[in-house]
Amino acid sequence: MNAAGLAAQRIAHRIAGLPKTTIPGSYFAKGHYFVLAGRSPFSRLVYPVPAPGGLGTHVTLDLGGQARFGPDVSWVDSIDYDFDESRAPSFYSSIRTYFPGLVDGSLQPGYTGIRPKLGPAGSAAADFMIQGRADHGVAGLVNLYGIESPGLTASLAIADRVGALLPR
Repeated sequence: MNAAGLAAQRIAHRIAGLPKTTIPGSYFAKGHYFVLAGRSPFSRLVYPVPAPGGLGTHVTLDLGGQARFGPDVSWVDSIDYDFDESRAPSFYSSIRTYFPGLVDGSLQPGYTGIRPKLGPAGSAAADFMIQGRADHGVAGLVNLYGIESPGLTASLAIADRVGALLPR
């Protein structure tokens, strides 16, 4: 099974007998998260209207109750987790659409993440791709492509599908 996440396509190109035409393109969307200094004013998740390529700058709470805002979406050509602090002004603007009391200087750099995408920027959103023998002709091989964060929510269903594609 090839469940290599961000490297799934790169690994697939190394699998003997796998037709290259069955391997989708590899695209990456980078998201930044800022954290709120001090105590969170929120007790629940807040999801604004989604943005193209992502869920919009939403707020989540970690186990300690600290608020995290993000992600934004920037399309990148390679995997790079550097944090770009110059993105802060767009975060303030976006967050103030639902939290107008956000104080200047209260956001601190948090972290970044990279999502594997099945299409380039501007293309229609595509769900994950799960390929078995019927898709690529290689017995006993299942390839998982484009499994991003909704894959965690769907992990049991994905496991059921993969199990059905593997020989018994």
